[in-house]
Amino acid sequence: MCAALLAYALYAQYRLGLDPCPLCIFQRIGVMLVGLAFLVAALHHPYGAGRYLYGTAIGVFALATVAVAARQLYIQHLPPGSIPSCGAPLAIMLKFMPLTELIRKVLTGSGECGEVNWRFLGLAMPAWVLIWALLLGGAGVLGNFRAEAAGSRVR
Repeated sequence: MCAALLAYALYAQYRLGLDPCPLCIFQRIGVMLVGLAFLVAALHHPYGAGRYLYGTAIGVFALATVAVAARQLYIQHLPPGSIPSCGAPLAIMLKFMPLTELIRKVLTGSGECGEVNWRFLGLAMPAWVLIWALLLGGAGVLGNFRAEAAGSRVR
């Protein structure tokens, strides 16, 4: 599912012409981290405490993604005139700012993060990212924290 979300984000960028804002890029990174945690957990198929480590990683990455998506939704719902002006492109900020300053600046949001130029069923893209991150994070945590069925794993 994470791969499908990322594939659609790339489709929206390169085929639909929707340039991602810095908060959108952070959401993509979050979805990618959730997907990588799922993939590593599935490949490793840990026993015992390892399950909790993967479940926690999936949960933390999903919650971080939810937080960034929620921040963008908040910015999109600010009244006109109260949205911060557009900042430098992310590539430029990466070149000239320390990482902590870059993260703070991006999470503050800017004008391009407040634009809603895509909707599906009445919801903007960050709303869908928030929903999917909650669903995937919940599934990852529950799937890794649930008690293992007796005899389902031979050691």
